[in-house]
Amino acid sequence: MDLIQLDITALKTSDSQNNAYVLLLNELAGKRQLPIVIGWCEARSIALALEDADPPERPLTHDLFLSISDSFDITVSKVVIHTLSEGIFHASFFCKSEGKKEMEIDARTSDAVAIAVRFKCPIFTYEEVLSKAGIILDKTLEEDIPFGDEGTKKSEVKQLKDFTTTKLKKILKKAIEDEDYEKASEIRDEINSRNEK
Repeated sequence: MDLIQLDITALKTSDSQNNAYVLLLNELAGKRQLPIVIGWCEARSIALALEDADPPERPLTHDLFLSISDSFDITVSKVVIHTLSEGIFHASFFCKSEGKKEMEIDARTSDAVAIAVRFKCPIFTYEEVLSKAGIILDKTLEEDIPFGDEGTKKSEVKQLKDFTTTKLKKILKKAIEDEDYEKASEIRDEINSRNEK
């Protein structure tokens, strides 16, 4: 399977979850973006590495990994987000030391990206993952579709399962337009689960 290279586009705070962030990865040779919800610690670690900020007084876990790797001549060649299962992304990073065979090591996607930023190595995924979870920003949609609005009473808020697939696709476009990537991920997962049945 061919790998598709991704680049970090944005790191945004989550509108619906406390201490959560949305990591947005964009395919280099296309318009699709992969939104991944990550925790506060990993978001902070990625942001510090991206900004080339002064390192904290005590090393973060990902910085510690870099120091150990440097000490033992271990290089990380790439990170691959290889699977999306039940709404959770799975990743691996590939590393080797001189004279040894390259090894694939399983990691949480947020940790793998934090390591990739430090090693300045590429991040990849497969077409299967990107076609399932990728979104395309569409600024042309203007129809307002209510879904879980703050001002709506809980009893009046429709659940995703209550919408038709056609309506869900419209709501997905609206969520993408509003850059609400968490909502877009939820809707995408609901559509995918229907397609798998």
